[in-house]
Amino acid sequence: MIESALAERARRIKVLLFDVDGVLTDGSITVIPGPDGSGTEVKSFSAHDGMGIALAHVAGLKVGWITKRVSQVVALRARDLRIEHLYQGQHYKVQALDQVISEEHCTLEEIAYVGDDIIDLPVLRKVGLAVASANARPEVKAMAHYVTPNPGGQGAGRDAIDLLLNARGVLSQTIEQYLDPENVEAKKADIGVGNM
Repeated sequence: MIESALAERARRIKVLLFDVDGVLTDGSITVIPGPDGSGTEVKSFSAHDGMGIALAHVAGLKVGWITKRVSQVVALRARDLRIEHLYQGQHYKVQALDQVISEEHCTLEEIAYVGDDIIDLPVLRKVGLAVASANARPEVKAMAHYVTPNPGGQGAGRDAIDLLLNARGVLSQTIEQYLDPENVEAKKADIGVGNM
């Protein structure tokens, strides 16, 4: 059962935004050096989060990622998951937040953000629902409305999505819609083209 004040905040959400490193991944950044001095960055994403994002789309939520780093692997995963708003290279993430508000014609109260570190604090302080991953820094957890049961890269994103859909009372219905072989939105979800 979700606490009533938290459920009320969650029911208002139309757009769900995530940090990437430490929220959708475990925060590890692996760089494989190439012979020419370049590097290939590797990150691991949770399939549970990917399924959660597919459910969010079926339920009509918009999803976005705001990250300081610029990474091809993030762009590829965002493409596979059909992320509506992708902002990389964002040191001051509020600028991306303002852009999302303008594009979606929504209010701060209609936006949730999931973060894990101090760079996320300016956005978390503004949005209607501030979510910290279980592995978040103490400063982030202290001001969050909700802390996910699972850490980043291990289902924190799915926890946030389940919270929103449970608060609306549509989680079970959305799962059934996703499982319907005729559901067009579900057919388009996470087809996993990767780097093909």
